[in-house]
Amino acid sequence: MNLRHLLSIFAWSLLFSVVLSLPTWEASALTEEEENNIRVYRSAAPGVVNITSIVLERDFFLRLIPREGAGSGAIIDPRGYILTNNHVIKDARRIEVTLLDGSKWRGKLVGADPENDLAVIRIDAPESKLHPLPLGSSKDLQVGQKVLAIGNPFGLGVTLTTGVISSLGRSIRSETGGLMEDLIQTDAAINPGNSGGPLLDSEGRIIGINTAIISPSGGSVGIGFAVPVDTAKRIIPDLIEKGYVSYPWLGVSLFPLLPGMAKSLGLKTERGALIVEVVRGGPADRAGLRGSSRLIQVGNALIPVGGDVVVAFEGQPVDSSETLVRLLRKHRPGDRVRLRVLREGRLVDIPVTLGERPRG
Repeated sequence: MNLRHLLSIFAWSLLFSVVLSLPTWEASALTEEEENNIRVYRSAAPGVVNITSIVLERDFFLRLIPREGAGSGAIIDPRGYILTNNHVIKDARRIEVTLLDGSKWRGKLVGADPENDLAVIRIDAPESKLHPLPLGSSKDLQVGQKVLAIGNPFGLGVTLTTGVISSLGRSIRSETGGLMEDLIQTDAAINPGNSGGPLLDSEGRIIGINTAIISPSGGSVGIGFAVPVDTAKRIIPDLIEKGYVSYPWLGVSLFPLLPGMAKSLGLKTERGALIVEVVRGGPADRAGLRGSSRLIQVGNALIPVGGDVVVAFEGQPVDSSETLVRLLRKHRPGDRVRLRVLREGRLVDIPVTLGERPRG
């Protein structure tokens, strides 16, 4: 046996011993992010439910026929309360809730808020089967923050998708035509059936309720929206206790004031919310706010004038009637607020105790 052959045997033996001394390679080795995804999914999935709703619709021959819809929800209380979207259960004759273990339960509508597209339903299941998800906070969310969505896309059961917060403070129109504001935009895949499911942070806390997508095809294209959990936390007590949300009420009709109009009217402000009418006996009337007293023609339009122009609400500038409504909605009936109005060329501060907006 020559020297070259001996060296070859030695080299292979050395290599074999080195390989044996290496740590065992696991094909299933996971990254830190993957481990986090798995941990959040395993922890949160038992708290996410599938919701099937049956509504009655009329066909071409005006016959009532049942139609089935699917959505998602999150258990938020050991008493069986489930948070979902209003459009998931709207007009439902029957609501069926399926838990992760496959058990099915009859759902009962507790309360609904079409303006925020939120609703609470309840199932009479034993506490041992209920796994409430913790409610986080949407106050300090940041663009780029990782999020996870769990829901029931296309009826395929509890499914996980991940992404990031793409933007904050978005506004879209709800099915009622009202403006839904301060929404979370995410690129986590959200498809039909995900509606009502939770949007979670990396700790598994609910930070939003998935509610809508923008899509030319009907499927996810990376633009989804969720109602912030802080909005939900503000209205859940009303939904459970009353079945509806008590919104604050000023008792006025408003007209948007734009720079061109303000100049034509000779007002000392370019923007604001012009009070057109004050409801008799309402909060604004009791506070002494004034509505318009006459109409004047500006171009081809008749403009109500003579009323107070709201330019600030609780120290925050009001540049339109929409801004005033948005600021108003952050309060509760019974709150005492301060309005700054332009009246006959002078700025006047007027305190108002908000009432409860009439229903219907």
